[in-house]
Amino acid sequence: MSKQFVEQHYVPHVAAVRERLKTSPALQALLDPKVDPALVEGFLIQLNSLGVYMTQPVDSWIRRAGEASVKMGLKDVGEKLITHAKHEEGHHLMMIEDTKNLVARWNEHRTPKLDAEALLNQVPTQAMVEYRKIHEDTIVGPMPAAQVAIEYEIENLSVVFAPGLMEQAKRVCGEDIMEAMSFVKEHAELDVGHTALNEVMLGKLLSQVPEKTEVIGKTGAQALDIYLRFMGDCVERAQKMMKPAAA
Repeated sequence: MSKQFVEQHYVPHVAAVRERLKTSPALQALLDPKVDPALVEGFLIQLNSLGVYMTQPVDSWIRRAGEASVKMGLKDVGEKLITHAKHEEGHHLMMIEDTKNLVARWNEHRTPKLDAEALLNQVPTQAMVEYRKIHEDTIVGPMPAAQVAIEYEIENLSVVFAPGLMEQAKRVCGEDIMEAMSFVKEHAELDVGHTALNEVMLGKLLSQVPEKTEVIGKTGAQALDIYLRFMGDCVERAQKMMKPAAA
């Protein structure tokens, strides 16, 4: 029932942004059959090193959104968010580890030589700053339970995009790249379950506060839009990493 409800009332708000996963020139370049393997490696390095900034606060965002939802009287959804927050703790540590492993791998056979610490301390892009802001704004805003929509879109992205990314990485960089892709690999697997759970929560939420459907839908669409721009930033920075080598 919740699936149908979500499809009817929620998906129209996010459909256009979801479509960009297929049409984004940056992501198409990344998944191109003739891609330069250095672009894929560079993207993974940027995704993980920059991703720490976006992933570190996730458990606190989900927990606080859950607590605010309970206070509003949305007890069921709020408590589920609080429980879900525990599953997200420490995931940024995988990204730090993957960054170090990917950089070591890059430095073995590519130039310019990279510094993992410098990459982990890069200045955040505009999209990264906006990603933190949408979470904070949602928590203190009129509909903190819209955090469910953010989770739904971002975790669904792992389910929809990560398998193709892993296949591409293995194909052009070799099977052993998977040893340095623990974050992507784990989320591709885990987020299948999380997305199903989020769908149930979202269906329940929409049926409890139907008048807030538009706010919830727009929040999900905005979060996905920001994340897709972040992924575009990662491709762009990966392309810059390859420039000196070409020169």
